[in-house]
Amino acid sequence: MTQPKKQPPTIYDVARISGVSISTVSRVLNMTTPVSEKTRTSVMKAVDELGYVPKADARERARKEVGRIGVLTPFFTRGSFIQRMRGIASALSSEPYELVIYPVYSSEHLEKYVLMLPLTSRLDGLIILSLRLPPHLLEHLIKSRLETVLVEQQHPSLTSIEIDDEAGGQLAAEYLLSKGFRCFGFVQTGDLPDYAIHPESKRLEGFRKGLAQGGIDLPDEYTAELDLNHVGARERLGRLLRLPDPPRAIFAATDDLGLLVLRMAREEGLRVPEDLAVIGFDDIDFANYIGLTTVRQPLDESGRVAVDLLLARLEDSERPMQHVRLPLQVVERQTA
Repeated sequence: MTQPKKQPPTIYDVARISGVSISTVSRVLNMTTPVSEKTRTSVMKAVDELGYVPKADARERARKEVGRIGVLTPFFTRGSFIQRMRGIASALSSEPYELVIYPVYSSEHLEKYVLMLPLTSRLDGLIILSLRLPPHLLEHLIKSRLETVLVEQQHPSLTSIEIDDEAGGQLAAEYLLSKGFRCFGFVQTGDLPDYAIHPESKRLEGFRKGLAQGGIDLPDEYTAELDLNHVGARERLGRLLRLPDPPRAIFAATDDLGLLVLRMAREEGLRVPEDLAVIGFDDIDFANYIGLTTVRQPLDESGRVAVDLLLARLEDSERPMQHVRLPLQVVERQTA
Protein backbone atom coordinates (compact mmCIF):
# COMPACT_ATOMS: atom_id res chain seq x y z
CA MET A 1 0.00 0.00 0.00
CA THR A 2 1.35 3.41 -0.95
CA GLN A 3 2.24 5.55 2.02
CA PRO A 4 0.62 8.99 2.02
CA LYS A 5 3.03 11.72 1.03
CA LYS A 6 4.31 13.63 4.03
CA GLN A 7 3.14 17.22 3.94
CA PRO A 8 5.74 19.95 4.45
CA PRO A 9 5.48 21.91 7.70
CA THR A 10 3.36 25.04 7.63
CA ILE A 11 3.31 28.33 9.48
CA TYR A 12 0.55 26.83 11.63
CA ASP A 13 2.96 24.12 12.81
CA VAL A 14 5.57 26.74 13.68
CA ALA A 15 2.99 28.73 15.66
CA ARG A 16 1.80 25.62 17.51
CA ILE A 17 5.27 24.45 18.54
CA SER A 18 6.54 27.88 19.50
CA GLY A 19 3.34 28.72 21.39
CA VAL A 20 2.65 32.01 19.63
CA SER A 21 0.12 33.28 17.12
CA ILE A 22 0.49 32.98 13.35
CA SER A 23 0.76 36.75 13.07
CA THR A 24 3.66 36.72 15.56
CA VAL A 25 5.46 34.06 13.49
CA SER A 26 4.92 36.24 10.44
CA ARG A 27 6.35 39.30 12.21
CA VAL A 28 9.44 37.33 13.24
CA LEU A 29 10.09 35.93 9.78
CA ASN A 30 9.42 39.18 7.94
CA MET A 31 11.01 41.49 10.54
CA THR A 32 8.10 43.91 10.09
CA THR A 33 7.73 44.95 13.75
CA PRO A 34 9.89 44.28 16.81
CA VAL A 35 9.29 41.20 18.95
CA SER A 36 10.99 40.14 22.17
CA GLU A 37 14.23 38.18 21.96
CA LYS A 38 12.54 35.29 23.81
CA THR A 39 9.76 35.13 21.22
CA ARG A 40 12.17 35.37 18.29
CA THR A 41 14.34 32.58 19.73
CA SER A 42 11.29 30.35 20.30
CA VAL A 43 10.03 30.84 16.74
CA MET A 44 13.44 30.28 15.17
CA LYS A 45 13.94 27.11 17.22
CA ALA A 46 10.61 25.78 15.90
CA VAL A 47 11.60 26.74 12.34
CA ASP A 48 14.86 24.80 12.67
CA GLU A 49 13.23 21.75 14.26
CA LEU A 50 10.55 21.53 11.58
CA GLY A 51 12.74 22.48 8.66
CA TYR A 52 10.09 25.02 7.76
CA VAL A 53 10.59 27.05 4.57
CA PRO A 54 8.04 29.83 3.96
CA LYS A 55 6.26 29.87 0.65
CA ALA A 56 7.41 32.54 -1.73
CA ASP A 57 5.29 35.66 -1.85
CA ALA A 58 2.82 34.99 -4.64
CA ARG A 59 3.01 38.50 -6.07
CA GLU A 60 6.79 38.42 -6.14
CA ARG A 61 7.07 35.06 -7.84
CA ALA A 62 4.26 35.87 -10.26
CA ARG A 63 6.60 38.43 -11.75
CA LYS A 64 9.65 36.21 -11.68
CA GLU A 65 11.09 38.09 -14.64
CA VAL A 66 12.34 40.59 -12.03
CA GLY A 67 14.39 39.10 -9.19
CA ARG A 68 16.00 40.60 -6.12
CA ILE A 69 19.60 40.88 -5.04
CA GLY A 70 20.18 41.90 -1.43
CA VAL A 71 23.25 43.67 -0.06
CA LEU A 72 24.15 43.54 3.62
CA THR A 73 26.45 46.42 4.49
CA PRO A 74 27.63 48.27 7.59
CA PHE A 75 25.84 51.57 8.10
CA PHE A 76 28.81 53.65 7.02
CA THR A 77 29.02 56.66 4.77
CA ARG A 78 32.72 56.23 4.06
CA GLY A 79 33.87 56.54 0.48
CA SER A 80 35.04 52.93 0.15
CA PHE A 81 31.55 51.59 0.92
CA ILE A 82 29.88 54.09 -1.38
CA GLN A 83 32.14 53.11 -4.27
CA ARG A 84 31.57 49.39 -3.75
CA MET A 85 27.83 50.02 -3.77
CA ARG A 86 28.27 52.05 -6.93
CA GLY A 87 29.96 49.10 -8.60
CA ILE A 88 27.15 46.77 -7.53
CA ALA A 89 24.43 49.13 -8.75
CA SER A 90 26.24 49.63 -12.06
CA ALA A 91 26.55 45.88 -12.68
CA LEU A 92 22.86 45.29 -11.90
CA SER A 93 21.56 48.23 -13.96
CA SER A 94 21.16 46.12 -17.11
CA GLU A 95 20.09 42.93 -15.32
CA PRO A 96 16.53 41.84 -14.41
CA TYR A 97 17.12 42.25 -10.68
CA GLU A 98 16.11 44.80 -8.10
CA LEU A 99 18.75 45.94 -5.63
CA VAL A 100 17.71 45.84 -1.96
CA ILE A 101 20.09 47.30 0.64
CA TYR A 102 20.04 46.14 4.26
CA PRO A 103 22.15 48.46 6.47
CA VAL A 104 23.56 46.85 9.62
CA TYR A 105 23.77 48.88 12.85
CA SER A 106 24.86 46.25 15.40
CA SER A 107 25.95 42.62 15.85
CA GLU A 108 22.39 41.74 16.88
CA HIS A 109 21.03 43.44 13.77
CA LEU A 110 23.45 41.47 11.59
CA GLU A 111 22.45 38.16 13.17
CA LYS A 112 18.74 38.81 12.67
CA TYR A 113 19.26 39.63 9.01
CA VAL A 114 21.37 36.53 8.33
CA LEU A 115 18.92 34.25 10.14
CA MET A 116 15.78 35.73 8.58
CA LEU A 117 16.61 36.74 5.00
CA PRO A 118 17.04 33.17 3.68
CA LEU A 119 13.64 32.26 5.15
CA THR A 120 11.64 35.04 3.53
CA SER A 121 12.15 33.57 0.04
CA ARG A 122 12.20 37.12 -1.32
CA LEU A 123 15.86 37.24 -2.36
CA ASP A 124 17.49 35.43 -5.24
CA GLY A 125 20.99 36.18 -3.99
CA LEU A 126 22.92 38.07 -1.32
CA ILE A 127 26.15 40.10 -1.25
CA ILE A 128 27.73 40.74 2.16
CA LEU A 129 30.08 43.73 2.32
CA SER A 130 32.83 44.04 4.92
CA LEU A 131 30.90 42.33 7.72
CA ARG A 132 32.44 39.90 10.19
CA LEU A 133 30.22 36.81 10.23
CA PRO A 134 30.86 34.34 13.07
CA PRO A 135 31.01 30.62 12.20
CA HIS A 136 27.41 29.82 13.18
CA LEU A 137 26.05 32.50 10.83
CA LEU A 138 28.27 31.34 7.99
CA GLU A 139 27.03 27.78 8.49
CA HIS A 140 23.44 29.01 8.53
CA LEU A 141 23.93 30.73 5.18
CA ILE A 142 25.48 27.62 3.67
CA LYS A 143 22.63 25.38 4.88
CA SER A 144 20.01 27.85 3.67
CA ARG A 145 21.29 27.52 0.08
CA LEU A 146 20.76 31.22 -0.53
CA GLU A 147 23.44 32.09 -3.08
CA THR A 148 25.85 34.43 -1.30
CA VAL A 149 29.05 36.31 -2.15
CA LEU A 150 31.31 37.55 0.65
CA VAL A 151 33.38 40.70 0.18
CA GLU A 152 36.42 40.97 2.49
CA GLN A 153 35.75 37.65 4.22
CA GLN A 154 36.44 34.13 3.00
CA HIS A 155 34.84 30.75 3.56
CA PRO A 156 35.60 27.65 1.47
CA SER A 157 31.89 26.95 0.89
CA LEU A 158 30.98 30.48 -0.24
CA THR A 159 32.18 32.57 -3.16
CA SER A 160 34.31 35.49 -1.98
CA ILE A 161 36.30 38.56 -3.05
CA GLU A 162 39.29 39.82 -1.09
CA ILE A 163 42.38 41.94 -1.22
CA ASP A 164 45.65 41.21 0.57
CA ASP A 165 45.69 43.96 3.22
CA GLU A 166 49.02 42.87 4.62
CA ALA A 167 50.61 43.06 1.18
CA GLY A 168 49.07 46.52 0.81
CA GLY A 169 50.82 47.67 3.97
CA GLN A 170 54.10 46.32 2.62
CA LEU A 171 53.57 48.22 -0.62
CA ALA A 172 53.20 51.45 1.34
CA ALA A 173 56.39 50.76 3.29
CA GLU A 174 58.38 49.87 0.20
CA TYR A 175 57.21 52.99 -1.60
CA LEU A 176 58.11 55.35 1.25
CA LEU A 177 61.48 53.68 1.77
CA SER A 178 62.21 54.07 -1.95
CA LYS A 179 61.63 57.82 -1.51
CA GLY A 180 64.36 57.97 1.12
CA PHE A 181 62.24 58.36 4.29
CA ARG A 182 63.53 56.79 7.50
CA CYS A 183 61.15 57.96 10.26
CA PHE A 184 57.54 56.84 9.97
CA GLY A 185 54.13 57.06 11.59
CA PHE A 186 50.95 55.04 11.18
CA VAL A 187 47.34 56.01 11.89
CA GLN A 188 44.28 53.77 11.91
CA THR A 189 40.62 54.09 12.83
CA GLY A 190 39.79 53.54 16.48
CA ASP A 191 35.99 53.45 16.16
CA LEU A 192 35.25 50.41 13.99
CA PRO A 193 32.33 48.36 15.35
CA ASP A 194 32.85 44.72 16.30
CA TYR A 195 30.56 43.46 13.52
CA ALA A 196 32.68 45.02 10.75
CA ILE A 197 35.82 43.65 9.12
CA HIS A 198 38.96 45.27 10.56
CA PRO A 199 41.52 45.29 7.73
CA GLU A 200 43.63 48.07 9.25
CA SER A 201 45.44 45.77 11.69
CA LYS A 202 46.66 43.69 8.74
CA ARG A 203 47.76 46.85 6.94
CA LEU A 204 49.79 47.83 10.02
CA GLU A 205 51.31 44.35 10.19
CA GLY A 206 52.33 44.55 6.54
CA PHE A 207 53.69 48.08 7.01
CA ARG A 208 55.86 46.94 9.90
CA LYS A 209 57.13 43.96 7.91
CA GLY A 210 57.99 46.17 4.95
CA LEU A 211 59.85 48.65 7.16
CA ALA A 212 61.70 45.82 8.92
CA GLN A 213 62.99 44.61 5.56
CA GLY A 214 64.52 48.06 5.19
CA GLY A 215 66.05 47.89 8.67
CA ILE A 216 63.50 50.29 10.21
CA ASP A 217 61.48 49.76 13.39
CA LEU A 218 58.04 51.27 14.02
CA PRO A 219 57.62 51.83 17.80
CA ASP A 220 54.13 51.86 19.28
CA GLU A 221 54.39 55.55 20.14
CA TYR A 222 54.58 56.23 16.39
CA THR A 223 51.14 54.72 15.84
CA ALA A 224 47.79 56.30 16.68
CA GLU A 225 44.15 55.25 16.69
CA LEU A 226 41.86 58.04 15.55
CA ASP A 227 38.09 58.33 15.76
CA LEU A 228 37.04 60.35 12.73
CA ASN A 229 33.97 61.61 14.59
CA HIS A 230 35.68 62.47 17.87
CA VAL A 231 37.44 65.66 18.92
CA GLY A 232 40.20 63.63 20.61
CA ALA A 233 41.45 62.45 17.22
CA ARG A 234 43.18 65.77 16.61
CA GLU A 235 44.84 65.65 20.02
CA ARG A 236 46.21 62.12 19.46
CA LEU A 237 47.42 62.99 15.98
CA GLY A 238 48.95 66.19 17.34
CA ARG A 239 50.97 64.19 19.89
CA LEU A 240 52.32 62.05 17.05
CA LEU A 241 53.37 65.08 15.02
CA ARG A 242 54.99 66.74 18.06
CA LEU A 243 57.21 63.84 19.12
CA PRO A 244 60.86 64.85 19.80
CA ASP A 245 61.80 63.06 16.58
CA PRO A 246 58.51 63.35 14.65
CA PRO A 247 57.67 61.10 11.68
CA ARG A 248 58.58 62.43 8.27
CA ALA A 249 56.13 60.13 6.49
CA ILE A 250 52.77 58.80 7.69
CA PHE A 251 50.85 55.82 6.35
CA ALA A 252 47.13 56.38 6.91
CA ALA A 253 45.21 53.08 6.87
CA THR A 254 42.37 54.71 4.89
CA ASP A 255 42.09 57.72 2.63
CA ASP A 256 39.61 59.31 5.07
CA LEU A 257 42.36 59.27 7.69
CA GLY A 258 44.82 60.57 5.13
CA LEU A 259 42.63 63.66 4.68
CA LEU A 260 42.59 64.21 8.45
CA VAL A 261 46.39 63.96 8.58
CA LEU A 262 46.71 66.50 5.77
CA ARG A 263 44.40 68.95 7.55
CA MET A 264 46.29 68.56 10.81
CA ALA A 265 49.65 69.00 9.07
CA ARG A 266 48.49 72.31 7.64
CA GLU A 267 47.29 73.44 11.08
CA GLU A 268 50.74 72.57 12.47
CA GLY A 269 52.38 74.66 9.76
CA LEU A 270 53.91 71.64 8.04
CA ARG A 271 54.49 71.55 4.31
CA VAL A 272 53.39 68.43 2.43
CA PRO A 273 55.41 66.59 1.25
CA GLU A 274 58.51 68.66 2.15
CA ASP A 275 58.06 68.38 5.94
CA LEU A 276 55.62 65.47 6.06
CA ALA A 277 54.72 62.92 3.41
CA VAL A 278 51.32 61.18 3.56
CA ILE A 279 50.14 57.99 1.87
CA GLY A 280 46.62 56.61 2.21
CA PHE A 281 44.82 53.40 1.32
CA ASP A 282 41.75 52.75 -0.90
CA ASP A 283 41.95 55.42 -3.65
CA ILE A 284 38.45 56.71 -3.14
CA ASP A 285 37.25 59.48 -5.45
CA PHE A 286 38.48 62.49 -3.49
CA ALA A 287 42.04 61.09 -3.26
CA ASN A 288 42.61 62.12 -6.86
CA TYR A 289 41.03 65.55 -6.30
CA ILE A 290 43.38 66.43 -3.43
CA GLY A 291 46.47 64.73 -4.86
CA LEU A 292 46.73 62.04 -2.17
CA THR A 293 49.26 59.31 -2.83
CA THR A 294 47.58 56.06 -1.92
CA VAL A 295 47.46 52.27 -2.20
CA ARG A 296 44.65 51.62 -4.65
CA GLN A 297 42.21 48.77 -4.23
CA PRO A 298 39.65 48.37 -7.04
CA LEU A 299 36.54 49.34 -5.08
CA ASP A 300 34.06 49.78 -7.95
CA GLU A 301 35.41 46.65 -9.59
CA SER A 302 34.94 44.62 -6.40
CA GLY A 303 31.23 45.51 -6.50
CA ARG A 304 30.93 44.62 -10.17
CA VAL A 305 32.82 41.34 -9.71
CA ALA A 306 30.61 40.43 -6.75
CA VAL A 307 27.54 40.79 -8.97
CA ASP A 308 29.12 38.83 -11.83
CA LEU A 309 30.05 35.95 -9.52
CA LEU A 310 26.62 35.92 -7.91
CA LEU A 311 24.75 35.93 -11.22
CA ALA A 312 26.96 33.12 -12.50
CA ARG A 313 26.03 31.01 -9.48
CA LEU A 314 22.33 31.83 -9.93
CA GLU A 315 22.57 30.65 -13.53
CA ASP A 316 24.44 27.47 -12.61
CA SER A 317 24.44 26.44 -8.94
CA GLU A 318 26.85 23.59 -9.74
CA ARG A 319 29.65 26.00 -10.60
CA PRO A 320 32.64 25.67 -8.24
CA MET A 321 32.93 28.30 -5.54
CA GLN A 322 35.33 31.05 -6.57
CA HIS A 323 37.72 32.98 -4.35
CA VAL A 324 38.95 36.10 -6.12
CA ARG A 325 41.84 38.22 -4.86
CA LEU A 326 41.95 41.64 -6.51
CA PRO A 327 45.29 43.39 -7.15
CA LEU A 328 46.70 46.41 -5.29
CA GLN A 329 48.98 49.14 -6.55
CA VAL A 330 50.52 52.38 -5.32
CA VAL A 331 49.20 55.50 -7.03
CA GLU A 332 51.78 58.28 -6.79
CA ARG A 333 50.45 61.81 -6.46
CA GLN A 334 51.57 65.01 -4.72
CA THR A 335 51.52 64.08 -1.01
CA ALA A 336 54.36 61.53 -1.05
